[in-house]
Amino acid sequence: MRRSPRALRLSLKLDPALGTLVMVLPPRTSLAEAQRFAAEQRHWVAERLARVPARIPFAIGTHLPLAGSAHEIHHTPQARRGVWVEAGRINVSGHAEHLPRRLETWLKAEARRRILPLVHDLAARLGRPAGRVSVRDTRSRWGSCSSRGDLSFSWRLVLAPDWVLAYVVAHEVAHLAEHNHSPAFWRVVASLAGDPSPARRWLKTNGADLHRYG
Repeated sequence: MRRSPRALRLSLKLDPALGTLVMVLPPRTSLAEAQRFAAEQRHWVAERLARVPARIPFAIGTHLPLAGSAHEIHHTPQARRGVWVEAGRINVSGHAEHLPRRLETWLKAEARRRILPLVHDLAARLGRPAGRVSVRDTRSRWGSCSSRGDLSFSWRLVLAPDWVLAYVVAHEVAHLAEHNHSPAFWRVVASLAGDPSPARRWLKTNGADLHRYG
C-alpha cells in the first residue's frame, strides 16, 4: 500500500515478477476507504494471483537459464571452488544453506563481467565516455542511463540470450549520444546492435520469467 500525490482514485497493481499486489491511494483517501475497496476487489485479486507463475528458487536440481541456455544447479560441497560452469551445470561449493546467496552473488558478478566490456566497446565506438556502471536487481526496467552518463543494468540479463543482453547494453549506451527515444536514438541503437526488434520482442514475451528465479 502506498500513497501517490498524482493518484486520482484508488487502484490495485499486480507485479507479475514478484507475485504481489500494490494498492495505490490518493493523498486524502482514508485507510477505512482503502480497506473497503480491497474487500470489494477480493475476487479480482484472487483471480489475478492465481495466474501468477510460481517462483523458482535457487536450489539443487533447479534448471536456470544462463545466457538463455538451461543449466542445472549442482551442489559440490567439498570442491572449494566457489561457483563454476561445466558441462551444462552450474556447480556451487560450500554449505548447502549458503547456495542461494553464493549463486546470486556469482550471477551478479557474471553479469557485470559480460556487460562491462560491451559498455566500454560500444561507448568507444560512439566516441562518448561512459560513467559509472552498476549491476542491480531492478524490476521496472532492464537498464538506465543517467544525465551524467552513469549506466545501470539488471543482473538478470545474464539469464537472457547474449544477443538480448547486447541489445539492452546498446540501448543504454545509445543514450550517451541521444538522451531520448527519437528516430535519431533508434538509428544509434541499430548502428550498435543491428535491428532491435527481435530482442525487444523477446523481452516482452520472456522478460517477466527472468524475475521468477531466486
